[in-house]
Amino acid sequence: MSTRSNESYGQQRLTWVDRWGRWLSARAIRRVVPARSGLRVIELGCGYHAFHLVSLYDRLAEGVAVDFALAPELRHRERLTLKEGAIEEVLPQLEPGVYDVVLLISVLEHLQHPGAVLADIHRLLKEGGKVLVNVPTWRGKFFLEFSAFRLGLSPQPEMDDHKMYYSKRDLWPLLVQAGFRPSRLHLHYHKFGLNLFATAIK
Repeated sequence: MSTRSNESYGQQRLTWVDRWGRWLSARAIRRVVPARSGLRVIELGCGYHAFHLVSLYDRLAEGVAVDFALAPELRHRERLTLKEGAIEEVLPQLEPGVYDVVLLISVLEHLQHPGAVLADIHRLLKEGGKVLVNVPTWRGKFFLEFSAFRLGLSPQPEMDDHKMYYSKRDLWPLLVQAGFRPSRLHLHYHKFGLNLFATAIK
């Protein structure tokens, strides 16, 4: 995700802080995504290199990468479909009710209408499919902004584009309003409480 309409996260060089955070997210994702081949997976706001989607490549029948700009080398991966553009513009183009997993990693906090995007994700998932959501917490707000604005260890435009920080009380109702049942939600804090990770099953 990026604040500039022609640039995606990771298109510029990432700091060690960003690479470490990305690695922690990838580890959480691989624990939750079914360990089998033949999955249809979408990553919304996937970043320039679609890092998380590529890390699941061995499990994919089809992976859909969505962001403003995507690296040319991704076009050589036969099981990937690339969709360049804003998430809200791309979602209506995707086939409903057929995807096993949707990844929304460090994206929801950038969206003007997060509830509408989550409702669209619910529409895209097959029965039993799941969305994985990672968002920064209110506790993380101080550390993220200090890292970006004072230490220069995270991209300032990313922090300036944050429209929301989340607790369980903030994210839970958004997921329920989007159509996910409370009994099929699991939310937990990770990255030392700086992030909130949610799994919602349709």
